[in-house]
Amino acid sequence: HTAILDATTSLWGDAVAARMQPGVSFFEQGALIVRCRRNMEKDLVLALSTVTEAGGQAVALRPCSTSGTILALKRRIPSRPHDLQQEDLSWKGKEYTAYRYEQKVDLFEKGIKGQNLLFLTEHDIEEF
Repeated sequence: HTAILDATTSLWGDAVAARMQPGVSFFEQGALIVRCRRNMEKDLVLALSTVTEAGGQAVALRPCSTSGTILALKRRIPSRPHDLQQEDLSWKGKEYTAYRYEQKVDLFEKGIKGQNLLFLTEHDIEEF
């Protein structure tokens, strides 16, 4: 909640943030429902895109849907993959934690504060 409020006030200022009234209504399994006043949705989405950290953890907030009710949004929350596999690996001289699910691999470099964007080919993934 604090990260969202900070991002909103930083981007739009105190007056707009007060009028927008952003707040976290629901959080579970990596899904977040954030509420705001009607007709302020686009401004909130822009503010959410600036959030990079919450509670000391790196985060990326990606809006998936907008609705007038929380119940409708809860129905749209995708289920988390059940076959998520975590492992430590070394690639090109760096240590990573890899999360594999379905046909995707997410790599998080160990021991750094910021994250670098990696573009991997199918050949790179086969090396793992």
